[in-house]
Formats: sequence, C-alpha cells, structure tokens
Amino acid sequence: MTQTNSITVQIENAIRDAIKTAFDTDFTGEIRLTPPPKGKLGDFAFGCFPLAKVLRKAPPIIATEIAAHIHSGGIIANAEAAGPYLNIYVNYDRLTQIVCRQILENASTFGNSTAYNGQKILIEYSAPNTNKPQHLGHVRNNLLGMAVTNLLDAVGYEAVPVNLVNDRGVHICKSMRAYQIFGENQTPESTGIKGDHFVGQFYVKYEQEQKKEWKTWVAAKDVDLTDLDDRERRRLEHEFLQESQMYQKTQKMLQQWEQGDPEVRALWEKMNSWVFAGFDTTYKRLGCKFAKIYKESNTYNLGKKLVLDGLEKGAFFQKEDGSVWIDLADQKLGQKLLLRRDGTSVYITQDIGTTKLKFDDFKPQKAMWVVADEQNHHFQVLIAVLKKLGFEWANGCYHLGYGMIDLPE
Repeated sequence: MTQTNSITVQIENAIRDAIKTAFDTDFTGEIRLTPPPKGKLGDFAFGCFPLAKVLRKAPPIIATEIAAHIHSGGIIANAEAAGPYLNIYVNYDRLTQIVCRQILENASTFGNSTAYNGQKILIEYSAPNTNKPQHLGHVRNNLLGMAVTNLLDAVGYEAVPVNLVNDRGVHICKSMRAYQIFGENQTPESTGIKGDHFVGQFYVKYEQEQKKEWKTWVAAKDVDLTDLDDRERRRLEHEFLQESQMYQKTQKMLQQWEQGDPEVRALWEKMNSWVFAGFDTTYKRLGCKFAKIYKESNTYNLGKKLVLDGLEKGAFFQKEDGSVWIDLADQKLGQKLLLRRDGTSVYITQDIGTTKLKFDDFKPQKAMWVVADEQNHHFQVLIAVLKKLGFEWANGCYHLGYGMIDLPE
C-alpha cells in the first residue's frame, strides 16, 4: 500500500464510521477526497452530496453531523463542516510516523511508480571540455544529472544517461597551441599532475599570453578602454583577434585539425587522452555512469551535413561571405550562425549532429539536457533548428535549465 493510499484509506474509514454512528447506515458508496480550495480549510475535503439521496437530508446537515461524530486521533486531528463539505485536518505527528515507517520498510522503492510505463528518455549531463579540468559547476551538474536520472527511473521512465564531451574546437586548440610553445615535452606522468589539470594549465597559460598581447595591442592603438561602451569594446576585440598572432595561429590549427593534419591530430589525441584519464577518475569518485559518451569530434561532421542539407532545402540561408545561418526572427530568437565562412563548425553544429545520433542510437520518446540556464537561448535555437530540419522527435526535446551560483571568488 502506498503512502497516500494508507492515509486516505484511514480517513475514508473514519468517515464511514462517523456516518454509521450518526445515521445508523452503512454507506458503501465512494468517499471522494479532494484538496480544499484554500490550505486553511484543511488537508482534505469530502463533499456530502452523494449521501443526500441515501439519507434524505441536505448536504450541510450531513456534514455537520459527520463532523460531530468523527473520531479525532490517529491520522485525523480535527474535522469541521463548511456548508456541504467536511474538511479534514491531518495529524502531522501521526503522518510523520506513517511516512517514516514506510520509508524504512521500503527504502529502495518508496515513492516509486510505473506512471510513465517504460518510456525511454535520454538525460545528457556533464558535457565537459577537454581543455581544462571539471570545476565546481561540473560537480553540481553531475549531481543534478544523476539525481534527475534516478528520479525519472523511479517514476517509470527508462532513463538513459549520456554524456557529450566537447573535445574539439578553437578552445581545445588554445591548450594545444600553448603546449607547443611552453610544454617542453612534459607529461602528467613526468610532473605527477592529474591529466585534466595538467592540460588545463596550458589553457590558462594561453589566456595569460593572449592577455599580454591584447594589452600591447591596445597600447599601440592608444585606446582608453574606460571610455568604451560594450558595443565598441566588442568591435575592438574582434579587430584585435584578426591581428593577434596567437589567435590566428590557433584558428589555423583548428582548420588543420578539420583537414586531418597528422601532426595536429597526433598532438590533439595525446592531450585528449590525458584529459580523459583525469575525467575517468573524477567520474568514478562521484559515481557518474553513462550508457554512452559521445565526442564532439565524432558528431560535428554529421552536424555540418545536416546544416548543408537544410541549406539545400531552404530551411537555412547563406550570407555573401559563405557562412550559413538560420533566421528565427518569427520566434523572437533572431538569427543564428550554423557554419562559419571558412566552413568550420560552431558549437551548435555538433549539437545538431549529436542529437540526431542519440535518437538514432537509442530511439527514445524524449531527450533532456541538464545545463545551466545561461544556455536557455542556445537550446531554444537548437530545438527550433531540429524542427526546421523536419525531425518530429524534436517535439520531445527539453532543456532542464537551472540557476547559476555566483561565489565571491
């Protein structure tokens, strides 16, 4: 017997006993308990209308008589008549005892149900980048992902946890470029540093070096940054990246990676192997388990193909510089870049490919992403893109966003 049934059955039996005492009648009809319209009116309400025909009395009179004869104690703390309704107030001390006993007796199944009848739902969470270690935000995401998976399993879904590791892109090339310059053939083994932390040091080093380059560049331009609004600063930063030797060489590395350059690919595989070893340790410590781990490096090409297919079908459009976009102004989502002018992928490109692969692999009814709400717009656009491509299953896609936490550091 479930927790709710145990409580409601006790209340129903108490009402039947009160009817028997007050009217000397065994009522065998339904005792339908409903929530009162306001909490101050009790925890449950019973409308006495079904008794009117049986007892040949007005419902308000019946409610008053039942309230006078109902036995308080046990699960019922008090009962009051309110017009034709009998309002029941629960004894919370007794309720706590019942619930705690049921939790202890059914520790592994308490609260479980088969409500969703084995519907398959994919839960994607974690999604780290291979240019740095997982941080406190990832820990929070991992725990939320595991909790959601367990909760959905408990209510009858077949919840399938999956992970997408972002292992390619310009941010990954930043760590690689810094290692080329500063690595001196060191390894996690030679330094005794966990692999993901080891690689993360070079990402930090890259950012430090580019910041130095930025300061030198700004000084040469004789620009006072304090007088710039956000728009002008973004324009200036874009201009800097076009002239930055550090960034241009990193962008070139991304192009070489996508072209399959052997040297670049070898460095990428080596550094990613260090990071994956570090991630494995982290996941074991936390207890994260995945039915499959997808890698962006294996999904971005499918995403590119789907974008080009959509362009051919007229779902997307191409600008004069060759870049491919989607126009979602009718959904108040603006325009979104899907492929750069040089043909390289952007973040959403691989998400398009990965989502298609996930549905091909597992054939779920639904899919969920557990990602902080700073990505709300990204997932609104992603789902809109998938619908534009004609995938009916896109209607079962859902972004479970959650709020960010700002720490003093």
